[in-house]
Order: sequence, then structure tokens, then C-alpha cells
Amino acid sequence: MKKGIIKLNPSQLLIVVFAIFILLGTLLLKLPFATEESIRWIDALFTATSAMTVTGLAVVDTETAYTLFGEIVIVSLIQLGGLGIMSFAVLIYMMLGKKIGIKERLIVQQALNQTSIGGVIHLVRNLFVFSIIIELIAMLFLSLRWVPEFGWGKGLYYSFFHSISAFNNAGFALWSDSLMGYVGDPVINIVITFLFIIGGIGFTVLADIWHKKEFRKMSLHSKMMVIGTFAINVVAMFIIFALEYHNPNTLGGLNSWGEKLWASYFQAVTPRTAGFNTLDIASLHEDTIFLFLLLMFIGAGSASTGGGIKLTTFLVILFSVITFLKGKENTVLGKRTISLTIVLRSLAISTIGLFLICIAIFVLNITEEAPFLPVVFEVISAFGTVGLSMGITGSLTFIGKSVIILIMFAGKLGPLTMAFSLANPDKAKVKYPNEDVLTG
Repeated sequence: MKKGIIKLNPSQLLIVVFAIFILLGTLLLKLPFATEESIRWIDALFTATSAMTVTGLAVVDTETAYTLFGEIVIVSLIQLGGLGIMSFAVLIYMMLGKKIGIKERLIVQQALNQTSIGGVIHLVRNLFVFSIIIELIAMLFLSLRWVPEFGWGKGLYYSFFHSISAFNNAGFALWSDSLMGYVGDPVINIVITFLFIIGGIGFTVLADIWHKKEFRKMSLHSKMMVIGTFAINVVAMFIIFALEYHNPNTLGGLNSWGEKLWASYFQAVTPRTAGFNTLDIASLHEDTIFLFLLLMFIGAGSASTGGGIKLTTFLVILFSVITFLKGKENTVLGKRTISLTIVLRSLAISTIGLFLICIAIFVLNITEEAPFLPVVFEVISAFGTVGLSMGITGSLTFIGKSVIILIMFAGKLGPLTMAFSLANPDKAKVKYPNEDVLTG
């Protein structure tokens, strides 16, 4: 964090630091003792990027391809990527007693997607304390299930790995079929989903809940996230239950109503960037897949471990459209007016995201011998840093893997961060006359 060495804006510095750690992770995963058998450089880079961007897409099986050292590298990258490299850097600075300057605060503000630099250092400190406590508690509950099944060593390690992976919305699992073996297990379903819902709702929301206590005193952002998360999860659960109830390869093949409900609930919340699954994604009906695409594109909350355009971005656009259709000028939510800047920002995020997705789908349809729907699913899953797949990840070509790597990278850092790293801000204050353009 030394000043004046290289003149990079916060967006550019964030990209450079992320890229450096991904390359470091790639080198570590290529070490002979990191894998059971030698893997290609592109596969090591793909895995490192997937872990660092907390996506969860894998071109090789995590359990069989990597040694314990390799798995530790992966879970370390997940923790770094989920909580933020710059957050770790700030924490180290604080431990060393060094002063956190304005530039460092701006970088953390960019990394945590905050609207101002006020309170970002306090947020980082609380973020770490809260994250470690939650992960340890979850590890304890998971160990109650897995220690009796696997023994102390393996049981504790599996609990440790999946606790970090779930809280950071990474989706990496130590089984080749993710968590399909625990489709009806209440402990696994509750603990894992609790972790990625809490991790995906956003640290600012959690801090707001902790300090305000009462819902009516919370910020508009927090209210939107809490209500929106609950509503979208419940609606998605019932839609999946209805669509897949008679599908013999998914819900129809389960024995009891309890298993069907648990499976519907898990699949409803996991597309919000979690990446775990208890049903075979490739066996879902196409209408269910379409629902997944929408949920993956929307994603989790701002300043969270998740990706996507973010739930609040989607809600701002949705209510702005409703405002326009009603013939009103200002978008009002909860007796608060949403500024035009926020509306334009939301439109920019969504448009840039769709643009990146369309380019990636176009390229992959040329380079890959895979059906159109699995390709679309793969790209949107990568952009939303979800990690779900219809089974084509391992068969991607070199170009296909490279494209997905770039999309995961862009999806994690955010479309605007990528755009701001390339654009020069226009400081001009000149105002030109208005003129109407025909639209619609």
C-alpha cells in the first residue's frame, strides 16, 4: 500500500491485486505435491480463479485431483476472495499499528462496494470477527454430523472446508456430486444454506441488523435486502417444487415429502451464488433451468461474498420501470426517493453484465461442442460466481476455459469496477441543450 509507486486508481489496483493472487494460487496448485497427478496450467489457473472469485466451477474433481495441500490452497483462496484481499491488507496494517490513509480507505470502499469511505475500517474489523465466529460455529454443527460418519480427522476437516466454502458462497465441495448424498439431511441443509444466505445478504446489512435491532430503524438498503431475499427464496422454492414434483430424475425420485421440500428449498436458495446442489442440475426441466438463470443473474447482496448484478440493483430497476409506467418522475421506496444516479448505476451494471454474458455465449457457441442451454447456463453461472453447472465444465476447450476464467474474474470484481478501470472520468461541467429521441 505504499504511495506513489504506480499511479493506479482503486479499481485498477483491485484488479491487479486479485490477478496477482490468482497467479500465485495457480503456481501453488501446479506444485507436484498439490495434486495427485499432474494437471495442465490452464486447469490450475481455472481452479485458482474459481476459488479466488468464490465461484466453485471445477474442471477437475476437487476431492480426487488435489492433495490435502492443494485443498488447503483452494480453501485459502476462497477465504481471501470471499472476505477481500484489501480487507486482509487493512487488518494486517491495523495489527502492525500503521495508519490507514485515504487511498487505502478508497480501495477498501471499492472492494466492499460501499457508497462512502466513512466507517469502512470499522466495517472491516467487524467483518473479520463476525466471519470467523460464524465459520467456527458452523464447523461445530457440521462436525456433529460428519465426525460420527468419517471419524475425528476427516470429519473435522470436511466441516472446516465446507464451512468456509459455504459462508463465502464458493460452492466447492469435497464430493464429486456436491451435496447430493445429503439431499434430505436437515443438519446439512440448514447449516450450509444458513451460511451462504448470511454470507450473501451483505456485511453492511448484517451490521445494520446488529446495531439497529428494530426493522423500522434499519436503512432502506437493509430493508430491501431482508424483504427481497425472503420473498425471492420463498417464491423460488414453491416454483421449483411445482415444476419438479413429477420429474423422476429430481424431486420425483425422492422417497418422502420431507426430502422433496428440503431439495426444493436448497435448490431455491443456491442459485443466489452459492454453488452447492443436492439435485442433479442437468436433470432439471428447462423451465426450472430458466428460473435458475434469472436467479443467478440477479445474485446476492452488495458487500457480500456473492456475485451477480445484486438483488438491490434488480429491485431498483424493477421499481424504476413501475414508476415510469405509473407516469411518475421519482422512484420512491419505503418513503425514500431513489436518486437518478443510483438508477443509472443500476442500469449500467445490468447492461455491462448482459454485454459480457452475450459476448461469452457467442464465443463459446463457436468453440464448444455443447448444446446452447448448457453453454448459457455455464456463462451466467460464471458471471454470477455461482458455480452450478449442467456438466460441461470439464469438457471445455482451452478457449472455453479462458473465456469462463475472464467472466468469473469480471463477475467477482463487478462490471462497474472493470469499466472504471478502463475509463477516464469525465470532469466536464458543460451542459448541452435537450433534444428528444424516439424510443420504444
